[in-house]
Amino acid sequence: MASPATATLSPARAFIREKIFLGMDLKDYLKSNLTAFNIVSAIILAVGIPLLVIRFAYGLGATTNLSQTAPWGLWIGFDMMTGIVLAAGGFTIGATVQLFGLHDYHAIERPAILTAFLGYVMAIIGLLADLGRPWNIVMAIFNYGTASALFEVAWCVMCYSTVLFLEFTLPASEWLGLKRWQAIMKKALIALTVLSVMFSTMHQSALGSLFLLAPTKLHPLWYTPFIFIFFFISAIVAGLCMVIVEGALSHRAFQSLVDHHVDMDKLTIGLGKAAAIVMFAYFFLKVQGVIDGHAWGLLLTPYGALFLVEVVGFVLVPSLLFAWGARNRKVKVVRFAGAMGVLGIVLNRLNVSVIAFNWNQPVRYVPSWMEFVVSISLCLIGVIAFRWVVYRMPILREQNARAAH
Repeated sequence: MASPATATLSPARAFIREKIFLGMDLKDYLKSNLTAFNIVSAIILAVGIPLLVIRFAYGLGATTNLSQTAPWGLWIGFDMMTGIVLAAGGFTIGATVQLFGLHDYHAIERPAILTAFLGYVMAIIGLLADLGRPWNIVMAIFNYGTASALFEVAWCVMCYSTVLFLEFTLPASEWLGLKRWQAIMKKALIALTVLSVMFSTMHQSALGSLFLLAPTKLHPLWYTPFIFIFFFISAIVAGLCMVIVEGALSHRAFQSLVDHHVDMDKLTIGLGKAAAIVMFAYFFLKVQGVIDGHAWGLLLTPYGALFLVEVVGFVLVPSLLFAWGARNRKVKVVRFAGAMGVLGIVLNRLNVSVIAFNWNQPVRYVPSWMEFVVSISLCLIGVIAFRWVVYRMPILREQNARAAH
């Protein structure tokens, strides 16, 4: 319902006031945004966005430490590969609710889909920044390299991003009052979920398949003929862990917007049970990879120490914490394990794509400070976009809610 101050405005101004400015006039809205988080974010983006512009204006050499021996770096390892795997909660929770019929988890479905959508958008921007000729990205639409793993990745990312966008239009149509489109999308939601599972399964595994082409470049502890399976299983792990972490942060940051009738602790325990099982399986698969690669002796090397930190410290330990926390209903333990799981997946993707890649080269790639700032800026843009949407659209509960921030 429009506020009394809005009743005398034109439809366009009323829309901006109610839907964009949260019922405030421009002066009050700008004043409400003078928070510590927004000020720090503005300072970081004031550096990061110009650096991104410089990269596109003057090329990779002006902003990165990439070379002929290190053709990709932080923007692929973190922005692209890590961003995509941490967005796996969209298809994981979508399948849980729409396909497996566990409707208790519907309360966290929309935040998971929004996180996934924004994660893919930021990952695509990171990919564009890393490509030497970013305008050639559209060539995947016209040139059909069907034997290429990268071709499959390109098409699946395009298709899945489209599916996520369509899923996102459901809460957006509720926000805008587009009842006809809302009815259409509700009917199409199951079909879209099937497509999301299909495309995610294909491209999460295909990202791992890329490294099958580089057996001499990737360290033997991480290289395995089954790396595409590892990538897919770890994507499910990342999806579950990210939803646990995102749910905890969202319900603390947006307390006035959440549906307090939802037992978030119960949902977290349920996710912890699933994460314990999947992470146990992932841990034993990683051990099997070492056995198949006859790489036991390499565990005593510095790279072996890093591998053990990743697999024992950030896979086995959180899986045990998930199991203990879920069994004893220790929600804080489950959330802590979720945070460890997220860090473990980030470490894995960085190890595979950056740290343990080209491990035998005499000159190693080290990201420039500008690469770090751009990556941080893209993450920050995603967080800001998430906040902007949540404050306006029915994401945390299926009704329009308004709150000052």
